[in-house]
Amino acid sequence: LKKGDIILRLSNPDLSLSILNSESQLAEKSNFLRNTMVTMEQERLQIKRELLNLEYDIIRKKRKYNHNKSFYADDLISRDEFLESEEDYQFAKRSFELYLERQKQDSIYRSIQIMQMEDNLRNMDLNLKLVRQRLDNLNVVAPIDGQLTVLDAEIGQLIPKGGRIGQIHMLTSFKVVAQIDEYYIDKVKAGLKAILERQDQEYQLKIRKVLPDVRDGKFSVEMVFEGEMPENMRTGQTYYTRLQLGSPQKSLLLPRGNFYQKTGGQWIFVVSEDGKSAEKRFIKIGRQNPKYYELLEGITPEEKVIVSGYDSFGDNERLKW
Repeated sequence: LKKGDIILRLSNPDLSLSILNSESQLAEKSNFLRNTMVTMEQERLQIKRELLNLEYDIIRKKRKYNHNKSFYADDLISRDEFLESEEDYQFAKRSFELYLERQKQDSIYRSIQIMQMEDNLRNMDLNLKLVRQRLDNLNVVAPIDGQLTVLDAEIGQLIPKGGRIGQIHMLTSFKVVAQIDEYYIDKVKAGLKAILERQDQEYQLKIRKVLPDVRDGKFSVEMVFEGEMPENMRTGQTYYTRLQLGSPQKSLLLPRGNFYQKTGGQWIFVVSEDGKSAEKRFIKIGRQNPKYYELLEGITPEEKVIVSGYDSFGDNERLKW
């Protein structure tokens, strides 16, 4: 296989339906935007026409007002007729100003509405492109050059996101797949270091990918070599590795036992030096794993403790036998 070759074509009816719905909504929004812009342009022209009429009305009424003003000064018309022409002129001016204000407000509103609709269209178009990209991702392609050795897929099979369906072997390098107890699933991340021992020599590994599935209480990780690789490696061989979750340090470890159900890790029975009695002692527990507790306080390495169940001991502070 070459990088980019199509290995498998998947289908997703829900995704196809989502694309059709997105295309339909985008076309509907586009038509609505065009119709809205046509309507807004018609309203803009109508307002402009009204402003021209009002402006012409002001000119006529101003001319009449000026004439009547001269006539009234020469006592050629009545005061009522003069005042009426003045009021008509003032009303025409006020009407023009109000309509001009409406034009400004409508212009701002139209600009905002068009901007919002165009933003909405751009977002819908981007969403459609992303959905189409997901459709393209249904074509499973080879991420690297290599040889396809495993393909676990059948017609009608439901494949989860991130699921593993095949394996390609690079002819120039190898990866190591490790099974780890699910207890560590929150601590294991890509980039952690590991060591593989083979023929009394250590080789450095790094976690490349943490697989999401947990099966039989274990999850898988993929590791790659950093630097030198062992010679004569074979696919399917078993190797033992040490995963470094943190810096190595010395700790006092206490085997996990049923005592914890009774004490909650707050105290434990410590056996005397002669082995004939045991005394209750408070302890402090730190980190833990499926096999051990880390003891921070309360016990020395030389002392022995009872880790079995305490139900038969009652509330005794000291045991003798």
